[in-house]
Amino acid sequence: MNRTEMEMSGPGVNRHGRTVKRRRWGRLRQQWKLLGLFEIDQQHEFYSLTCMMKEGLCAAVQNTIDNPLPDELSEDDYSLEVTQIHKDFRMETYAGPVFASLRRSLGMTEKEYQQSLSSEGSYLQFISNSKSKADFFLTNDKRFFLKTQSKREVRFLLSNLRIYIEHLEKYPHSLLVKFLGVHRIKIAHQRMKYFIVMQSVFYPDDRITARYDIKGCEVSRWTDPAPEGSQIIVVLKDLNFEGQFIQLDQQRPWLVRQVEIDTAFLQTLNVLDYSLLLAQQPLHQDELSQSLSFATLIMRAKKSFSFFSKRPLAGRSVNPSSSPTHATSPTVPGVVAEEDSTLLSSELNCPSTQCHITEMHSGNGETDIASPEEDKVEQPSRVGAESADLEMFQAQNRRLLPNFRNPLHVIDGPEQRYFIGIIDIFTVYGFKKRLEHLWKRLRHPRQSFSTVSPPAYCHRLCQWVQDHTK
Repeated sequence: MNRTEMEMSGPGVNRHGRTVKRRRWGRLRQQWKLLGLFEIDQQHEFYSLTCMMKEGLCAAVQNTIDNPLPDELSEDDYSLEVTQIHKDFRMETYAGPVFASLRRSLGMTEKEYQQSLSSEGSYLQFISNSKSKADFFLTNDKRFFLKTQSKREVRFLLSNLRIYIEHLEKYPHSLLVKFLGVHRIKIAHQRMKYFIVMQSVFYPDDRITARYDIKGCEVSRWTDPAPEGSQIIVVLKDLNFEGQFIQLDQQRPWLVRQVEIDTAFLQTLNVLDYSLLLAQQPLHQDELSQSLSFATLIMRAKKSFSFFSKRPLAGRSVNPSSSPTHATSPTVPGVVAEEDSTLLSSELNCPSTQCHITEMHSGNGETDIASPEEDKVEQPSRVGAESADLEMFQAQNRRLLPNFRNPLHVIDGPEQRYFIGIIDIFTVYGFKKRLEHLWKRLRHPRQSFSTVSPPAYCHRLCQWVQDHTK
């Protein structure tokens, strides 16, 4: 080997090569941080991990497919842990039947859930400005989020899983993020990683024009917007939203009330620092000025009453028009499916405050709605029961939802479609947070900051929604 060859292959050249690679990697990471979302390809540091997650999740869901769910969940289902051994790792699944039951209640089949989690397309990494050290991944279709969690956070979720599920049963259109699975992956010679799978609030994300993370305070609640005309994904904050409103008209009372219900539940868990995620998307022209009648509302609500009688059937009402009744007609939010079109024509002029809805089952299982006059003459004994049903319906604050496979975080206003969900519900108001509260009071006098007691946090976020909705 001559001198030139020795110089080219010496340690100095190797160091130079490593330096060039680090600089190149640094520039790429900086670009990715600006974009917020990028593909995890074979050169990515998380490629091996996400491939194992895919394989493990595919097997975990297959286990649920091969072992049908019971009609009723037992105490053992909430504490069940299933370990599956793979070539280079093992995957543990917690409370599998409980989360499978919730997925079914949301109208998902296990096959489509499995397909989304384990498709050939690479996962996407989401660069978050979260203060936590969690890693965020998205399935390739952007339908599900995967987030690494601490052991404490996973224990907190599992210990409160039953009351979380009960809350979603009582309020099927709760704004709380939907947790769909809890897992732990152990790779040889590496630390165990806990992670959760949850429904993405911003799905489907086509044509979303702006995204916000709202906490109802002002300290550190500004993010520089993306340059005009760029494709950069930036999640804005409270101060960026000032001067704007969520325009809902008739749907406003529903949203205000549901936020009150959900934050009151979080207050009972003694948590704070959760966020109200918000995104907006302009409605298509054929979706504008579509008013849903009261009877249409009832028909959709009545379908989801099965949530209370048999959990696995819950949630089906949120997608009544997923298949268009006519191939040439656009599926527009508010259009009643053809099989539900047997409503009396008088319902068009029936104010919601004066209608009594009576359910009459015919021999073929069909359901009709009787007019108030027929109710008084032919079914006087049923008024009390149906009024109770109507009160139950009103208590659930059910939304009118558009025709998406994943519509639970979507609500339409006159001109905009809004994606709304409450996330990050694991921060308990313990000793450290109380000290942080005292320190921030000294550092930020007369300013509102995130670390306050759960009752104050709950009240403040509700007030923000009150002040920023019309």
